[in-house]
Amino acid sequence: MEDAARRIDADKPKISRIENGLASIRRLELEALLGLYGVSDEQVVTAMVAMAKQTRRKGWWHQYSQDLHPHFEERMDLEDDAARILAFQPLLVPGLLQTTEYARSVIRSAERTATEAEVEHWVEMRMARQAILRRATAPQLVCLLDEAVLHRRVGGASALKGQLDRLLEINSPPDLSIQVIPFGQGWHAGLDGGFSVYSYPDPLHLDVVTVDYLDGALYLEDDASVGRYHRAFDQLRASALSSRQSMSLISRLSRDLEREV
Repeated sequence: MEDAARRIDADKPKISRIENGLASIRRLELEALLGLYGVSDEQVVTAMVAMAKQTRRKGWWHQYSQDLHPHFEERMDLEDDAARILAFQPLLVPGLLQTTEYARSVIRSAERTATEAEVEHWVEMRMARQAILRRATAPQLVCLLDEAVLHRRVGGASALKGQLDRLLEINSPPDLSIQVIPFGQGWHAGLDGGFSVYSYPDPLHLDVVTVDYLDGALYLEDDASVGRYHRAFDQLRASALSSRQSMSLISRLSRDLEREV
C-alpha cells in the first residue's frame, strides 16, 4: 500500500478508499498503478480505464458534457491534471489563450449551422477552460506560435488586435511563455501541424501528446512517439524568437492594426 501511494503521490488512506470503492481514481493514477502491479493485458487495462471514467468525480466541464465530443472530455482531463503544457500552433491562437471575441469568431466559423445561443454556450465553455491558468496550481505553459497566427485576421482587424494585446498582457515567463517562429525561419519542425505535450508530476513520470485532426484528436503515450514530439518542440523553440523579441513583434503588429480600427 505504501508503494502504491508513493507511485501516485498520495497517502495510504487514499489507496484504501480507492480499493473499497469510496473514492474515484483518475485515468493517469490508474495507469500508473496498473504498471506498478504488472498488469499488461490490454483488454484488462482498457476495461478498467473505461470503468474509471464512469466513476471518477466530475470535473468543472461536466455541466457542458452533453455538448462535448468524448475526445474533448479527455482533453479537459489532461489540461486539468497537467503540471506543464507545451503547445505549438501554426494556424490559430490556442483555446487556452483566446479572447472572447476571437473565440466567438473561431467557433462561429467552424460551426456554421449553430445558433447564436449555441455559439455563446461554447464560447462560455472555452473561457471557463482558461481558469486553470489563474489557479494557485496552474500548469506551466510554453506556447509556440507560427508568425502566420499573428497575421490571420480571425474576426477582423479589431478582434485580432484584441487578441494580440491579450498575448502581450498574459506573457509572463517562465510560468506562461509565448514565443513566435518568424517567417524568416523558413522550414521548421512544425510544418506538419500543431500538437501539445502534457506532462505530469514525478510519481507518474508520464507525458501525453495530443495531435488534433478534423474530426477528433490522437493521443500518444508510448516513449518513442512522445520522444519524437519532445525533440520537435525543442527544435521549434530553438527556431523561435525569444519571449522578449516575440513581444516586440506582437506589439508592432498590434500598433499596425490600431490604424485600421
